[in-house]
Amino acid sequence: MGENRFSKLFEDADALFDSKYSSEIKALHGMSEEEIMSISGETDGMKTYSVLIKVVEQAAKENMTQAELAGHIKELGSLALKIAGKVPGLKAIIE
Repeated sequence: MGENRFSKLFEDADALFDSKYSSEIKALHGMSEEEIMSISGETDGMKTYSVLIKVVEQAAKENMTQAELAGHIKELGSLALKIAGKVPGLKAIIE
């Protein structure tokens, strides 16, 4: 298969889904807007959710330790901790 403008995107996606935190990333992506809003009760819920996904994806790319990832999630604040707490793999990391 030849290279096209999406080749790098597919390569990155494959790496993420085969990575250390792949199940956590999949679980985060599987959360609905309604679920996020019910957890947060705030309009900033979706923004925090988006940042949380980016943090976990970055942790996967950089092969971060669980302690490093937990620190980054905690830096995002209590709302991110509530959202992360709904994902079993992340809940275990942040507790």
